[in-house]
Amino acid sequence: MTSKEMVRRTIDYARPERVARSFQDSDICGAECSAKTHATSWKDLGNGRWERMDEWGNTWGRIDATSKGEVVRGVLADICDMDSYEFPDYSRSEDYLCVSQRRAEIPDKWLNGEMPGFAFNIARKMRKLDQYLMDLLLERDRMHELHDRIDRMLADMIRNYAAASVDGVMFPEDWGTQNQTLINPSLWREEFFPRFENLCGLAHELGIKVFMHSCGKIEGIVPGLMEAGIDVLQFDQPDLHGIDVLVSHQERGKITFWCPVDIQKTLQQRDEMVIRRKAREMLDRLWHGRGGFIAGYYVDNESIGLDPGWQDYACDEFMKAGVATLYDSDHGSMRDT
Repeated sequence: MTSKEMVRRTIDYARPERVARSFQDSDICGAECSAKTHATSWKDLGNGRWERMDEWGNTWGRIDATSKGEVVRGVLADICDMDSYEFPDYSRSEDYLCVSQRRAEIPDKWLNGEMPGFAFNIARKMRKLDQYLMDLLLERDRMHELHDRIDRMLADMIRNYAAASVDGVMFPEDWGTQNQTLINPSLWREEFFPRFENLCGLAHELGIKVFMHSCGKIEGIVPGLMEAGIDVLQFDQPDLHGIDVLVSHQERGKITFWCPVDIQKTLQQRDEMVIRRKAREMLDRLWHGRGGFIAGYYVDNESIGLDPGWQDYACDEFMKAGVATLYDSDHGSMRDT
């Protein structure tokens, strides 16, 4: 069974022969188009200050040479600036030739086309988050117009990625804090659910799956994401939601969770047996040997202050225990090993 088949069977709950994974010869690869954007490299301004421009023209800053930084100035200083703003052009098929080349290089891997987010992730940077959240309440018509323009651009990306023979598209969109969703779920349902539904529907019509990364506590909108057509949710903090809650979502529909052992609650304990037990719990409750779970890996160990060895314990347990033959085919529970 190839990596591509492993991931597809996982998403379809069709009993892959082992748990799909994104570490140690990962089953999943990504590819990005080469469209021209506003992006620049980081520039050292001196006195410990760094600055760069992202693909939309937003200015990012940081105070060291390695961190991700944050938006310090959105490209839309005034809401009226959107009238003259020009998005990068993602409609040119020639900008996806590199994706087709990547597909040819790895025919047996699952390949995701990388997207910059959906409307929320893009628009919130263009106006900066605090101003954007205010605009959602006070400038609803203008925000709706901005979101529409973004959706048209994203639809171009999805069509071109599908033509380049990807298996799915992957996008980041952080909807939550450590305590709650950033906006009221009713506002999410009104303004954003139809957009998710349209873009996921387009992807599915073209034969590709939709993967979404989100940080924070977002269980209030997970049912809506599932209903809209998200196939895979990538969480780095599954314990922030709670395994019981994730299981309850799976009981309502075929949603796949792609997660490492929780990077804040579990890995930070620096206890081998605690980490291994959590990996087994995730397999036993979210995967069952039937699919619905991808074993993840958080690549930036440095940013969470951990030696890679702690995640290695989780990876080892995922690989040892994530084998279909160890699970009862009728009930999906792990046999004694």
